[in-house]
Amino acid sequence: MPAAAPLAHHLAARLARRLAVVVALAALAGCGPLALLNAFVPSDDYAFATAAYGDDPRQQLDIFRPLAASGPAPVVVFFYGGSWRDGNRADYRFVGEALASRGVVAVVADYRLYPQVRYPQFVRDAAGAVAWTLREISRYGGDPARVYVMGHSAGAYNAAMVALDARWLAAAGASPAMLAGWIGLAGPYDFLPITGADIKPVFDFPDTPADSQPIAHASGPSPPALLLAAADDRVVNPQRNSAQLAARLQDSGGRVSMKVFDGVNHVTLVGAMAAPLRSLAPVLDTVVQFVGAPAKR
Repeated sequence: MPAAAPLAHHLAARLARRLAVVVALAALAGCGPLALLNAFVPSDDYAFATAAYGDDPRQQLDIFRPLAASGPAPVVVFFYGGSWRDGNRADYRFVGEALASRGVVAVVADYRLYPQVRYPQFVRDAAGAVAWTLREISRYGGDPARVYVMGHSAGAYNAAMVALDARWLAAAGASPAMLAGWIGLAGPYDFLPITGADIKPVFDFPDTPADSQPIAHASGPSPPALLLAAADDRVVNPQRNSAQLAARLQDSGGRVSMKVFDGVNHVTLVGAMAAPLRSLAPVLDTVVQFVGAPAKR
């Protein structure tokens, strides 16, 4: 009988892992809002607020403040993916809760999408949300000297452009030098020529400017970077994008760390931040370590 307990635990863990993948795929692969993940998010371990960083209804953000913070906390501004066509900040409450549960003030921002706008307007929105955070986050317990910008997929592109191309924050009255760092999850950083029919009009391809690519700005000083990718990513090639950008940043003297996780794919990489899916990969732990948040409670 003693040997049966470890076996039962192992089988239960395998079952939980498979169920987690099913839940993640159903929730993240375009089957509607991410209710399956957000249903597991507690609502009593963070303070919640909403603010506008612009006049458009899409220029709003949610703030998740840790209740147990003992002083100004590190801040992460998160942008979701969706091919610059889809997405809503309410669907990513699990990201805000995950970060707040580890002592990080999380800002989850909406931005305008195609066909309302095309490149570079969504990058301008991302810069506006980050500039608002730098100015205002101290009112919500955040440390303006420790603001990080983070995104997944198309949102990682937005984060990269804000951190690497100084034009966008400058137009919003800020600078990449004011950022403590940036984090990209499965980001597309070098995707010309564009082959996807749904992406071509977003970037006016074939008239897409070369400087629309984050890798074009990987030179000179830039905020420290953490690039996370999934080994089984069939949407954004991690070698061409994350690995190539990491190499370019290193060659230019930048500080960059890259990690490729097994057991996740393009969508479950960000899904692994949700409480029921954290056994898939230590994405949350890696992000929290990078931003220097308090140890896990």
